[in-house]
Amino acid sequence: MNDSQNPSSLRSKALITKSLLNLMHEMPYEEITVKRIILDTDLVRKTFYRNYESKDDVLDSVISREIDEYIYALVSSEDDPLTVIFNFCRRNKELFLLLHKNNLMYLLLLKLNEKIPQISRTTDPDKNPFVKLMSGLEPDYLIAFNIGAIWNIISLWVERGMTEDPADIRQMIEKYLKRLAGTEYNKAV
Repeated sequence: MNDSQNPSSLRSKALITKSLLNLMHEMPYEEITVKRIILDTDLVRKTFYRNYESKDDVLDSVISREIDEYIYALVSSEDDPLTVIFNFCRRNKELFLLLHKNNLMYLLLLKLNEKIPQISRTTDPDKNPFVKLMSGLEPDYLIAFNIGAIWNIISLWVERGMTEDPADIRQMIEKYLKRLAGTEYNKAV
C-alpha cells in the first residue's frame, strides 16, 4: 500500500476501501475483482494500483488501521484491557461480521499476532497494559496465550452475530479468571 497523505490519494483510498466493503456485502470476497472495485468507484486502474497492489492489500490496510487504533486505545486509555477490547469490537461490528461472512476472520488474528507483541517491545512500560501481568515472565508466550483466548471469545461472539451484551461476556470472563486465580494448576487436568 502507498502511504501517501496527499489529499487526492486519501480520497481515492477512501473510495476504494468503501467500494470493497460495500461489495463484500453483496458478493463473496473471492468473487470481487480489482476491475469490479474500479468500476464501482469510477476511478481508473492506474489510480487503484498507485495506492494498492491488490484487493487483499486494500483489506489488509483496513484491518491494519483498525488494529493500530485498538493498540493506541490499549496503551493510552485509562480503561482496563477488556473494556478496550469490547469497545474495539463494538466499533468494528460491521467489519467483523463482513469478515466472518467471507471466512476471513483469521486475518484479524494474523494482524493481532503481528502487532500486539510489538507493544511489549516499543511501549513505555508505564503505559504498557501487559507489564503488570507479565513482569518477570516470558512475554511472547503470555501475549500469544492472551491473544488466543480473547480471539476465540471474539470469534464465538461474532459467529453468534454479536448479539450478546459485552458486559455479560466480560462478567463471565472475570468470574472465570477469579476462579482460576483461586486454584492451583493441576497437572492431572
